[in-house]
Amino acid sequence: MTRGRTLLFAIAGGAAVGNLYWSQPLLDDIAASLDTSTAVAGLLVTLTQVGYALGILLVVPLGDVLDRRRLVPVVLVASAVALLGAAVAPTFTTLLVALALVGLTTVAGQLLIPLAGDLAVPAERGRVVGTIASGVLTGILVSRTVSGIVADVFGWRAIYVIAAVAALVFAVLLRRAIPELGRRDRVPYPTLILSVFRAVAAHRSVQVTLVISATVFAVFTMFWTALTFLLSAEPFGYSTTAIGLVGLAGLAGAVAAQRVGRLHDRGLSVPVTGAALVLVLVSLVIAGIGARSIVVVLVAVVLLDVGVQGANVLNQTRLFAIDPAARSRLNTAFVTGNFIGGAIGSAIASVLWNAGGWTAVTVGAAILMGFAVTVWAVHRRRGLVVTAAH
Repeated sequence: MTRGRTLLFAIAGGAAVGNLYWSQPLLDDIAASLDTSTAVAGLLVTLTQVGYALGILLVVPLGDVLDRRRLVPVVLVASAVALLGAAVAPTFTTLLVALALVGLTTVAGQLLIPLAGDLAVPAERGRVVGTIASGVLTGILVSRTVSGIVADVFGWRAIYVIAAVAALVFAVLLRRAIPELGRRDRVPYPTLILSVFRAVAAHRSVQVTLVISATVFAVFTMFWTALTFLLSAEPFGYSTTAIGLVGLAGLAGAVAAQRVGRLHDRGLSVPVTGAALVLVLVSLVIAGIGARSIVVVLVAVVLLDVGVQGANVLNQTRLFAIDPAARSRLNTAFVTGNFIGGAIGSAIASVLWNAGGWTAVTVGAAILMGFAVTVWAVHRRRGLVVTAAH
């Protein structure tokens, strides 16, 4: 993994995952354009996420058995076709189907991360994976802002045309940049999918890591879901645009993700994971105490994102060291576990907000983080230590 190839993987992964979030700030415009309500238009976000979950489960494991030099460009071209379908969709139903297909095919980033783990030498794997994960996170954070700006100038359909062109460009660049790889063992597709679950069952360290990671991601989505409620209410009363700008403070997490991988390379993965979990817990205490000060909230946002993304990169990199032949399948389990945790976190946030507002949310999130820290503390000497060959 040269620096140029690492940067290309990071940018391509960020552009790919951004496809999941283009529609979020555009729901009002889309609803008006296609003669439906904003509430119904919200299904676009849901169906895109459902498509993505299916793509992670059904497409990403193929990275362990197919030639990624062909697979990644094919996935990007399929994504470009789905994006163009969204751009020209004449009805809301057509757009719904197109965005579900966008979700299904926008998994290039999750193919590139384990591929980078294969290509990187062990001493640099943490740095490389951290850099690409940072690119993916940046794509998530920036995508909403970019789509809003493009829609204001050119209309909501333009962002999908631009994204389709970008996907085709990256397909060509990655076809050239991904090196020739050796032949891989052929595995029947049903067996391949089942082997995802077998890979999780076979390794105690995988199970412990997935529990910690899913819990952290549940807290992450709890916080960000409830933060929208907090900032749109008094004493803040922020607009959607202002709330989106607050979200850019999360870019600190992208920087942390890029840096923390180096600590894995130094053999500090397990202790630094524990420190990252404690940092998230501290951020929740700060957020709960300073809920009426935007400065304090921003400090909490930065600390939480640094802790969450740091833990995320370390957990993911540690998984890649467990079974090199199953990195794509382990990544499937990792992302799926995070997705499930995130969905649960969003649901809990709404319930707790209605029950006791921001205080209830931060207390509930702190309890979950206490659980994650406990799991880490119990397993830090054995369950999280990876001794498998690189």
